[in-house]
Amino acid sequence: MDELFFVGLSLILLHEMDAVRCHEWRIFPGLSQLNEKTGFYLFMVLHIPLFAIILGSLDSTGFRKGFDVFLIIHLGLHLLFLQHPKNEFKDWFSWSVICGSAVFGAADFLYVME
Repeated sequence: MDELFFVGLSLILLHEMDAVRCHEWRIFPGLSQLNEKTGFYLFMVLHIPLFAIILGSLDSTGFRKGFDVFLIIHLGLHLLFLQHPKNEFKDWFSWSVICGSAVFGAADFLYVME
């Protein structure tokens, strides 16, 4: 049932779009030390190899399982940084996307493990 994986992937890609709106680089260790313009551009450029790796690995079952686990851990990281003073992921939309990607990641992981 590839649909579970592809919905989780779509939600995390949507989250990355939302991350630009929410200035996520401001809460990343390292990137948060940079000025606004540099942090923004570096955040964007770092997504090029990230997306290339994801898209190039779509046919790998091992990658799929690891990505599913990442989606769950990603939710945990957002919970960990929830009280960060520069965290702008506060609305229902952002949290629906973050939680939704974790739910679909967990569901796909369980499906792949069968």
